[in-house]
Amino acid sequence: MTPAAHPTIFSRCNLPPWAIACQAFQDDPQPLEIDGVRATDRRLFALLAATADPVQRGQVFHDYLSVKFRLHEWSQHQASARASLRHSYLRFLTNWGADSNGHAGAVLKAWVESRFGLRATYHQGRLDVDPAAQARYAADRMRGSAQTFGVSMQLDLLYTFCQDELARRHPDRRHLTLYRGTHDPEEYAVSDGAVHDATIVRLNNLSSFTSDREVAWEFGSSVWAVQVPLAKIVFFSGLLPRHLLEGESEFLVLGGEYRVQPLKY
Repeated sequence: MTPAAHPTIFSRCNLPPWAIACQAFQDDPQPLEIDGVRATDRRLFALLAATADPVQRGQVFHDYLSVKFRLHEWSQHQASARASLRHSYLRFLTNWGADSNGHAGAVLKAWVESRFGLRATYHQGRLDVDPAAQARYAADRMRGSAQTFGVSMQLDLLYTFCQDELARRHPDRRHLTLYRGTHDPEEYAVSDGAVHDATIVRLNNLSSFTSDREVAWEFGSSVWAVQVPLAKIVFFSGLLPRHLLEGESEFLVLGGEYRVQPLKY
């Protein structure tokens, strides 16, 4: 990796950041665990293991978080209910879909940095070369952190639940073929030649993909097909009950270096 591609040195994960970020991880992915999550919430994972239906598991997960983090107070017209809504993981997933470079995006990227040690590389601009983008990211991250008590713990549980669910739904696979479209290929640090001829790219520490090739073309004039390790998937559309959160076959994926295949329309 180039110097700018080096991740941060600290994380709360079982593998070092450089191992997660390097392209070799894509070829030979290893399971990722955030420290202490399963032990602290073993009751949740016992409930999930005892539930056969995937839709029901999504409801079990959300109900558990609703009680633990008081998200069930949404329906009550109280100040505490409004605070619960502001601090909900669903709010940040939904707002990411609307604008991944806003406050919610900064909070999610900062969570990835703190858990996996992967630095954000883009937030309203290239963070390695744009001081203004660096300042905006720092401000959005600080403002978001001040408003998000408990959200990091919710995201820890979301990632761990997502990994369990992927293992159940794809027991014999370590990768899924996903697609990413972009109108701004210069956003990415690309090696091995010009953008359209690249085979290795460096993606932001958290990036959106889709499992639908046609949907990817709606989001960019350039589209890549990528073999994404299951271990790098943080969230996918269909993980939770549809009435809680909908998406366009969307996946949130940890970044780093990837071998990609440019597609022709």
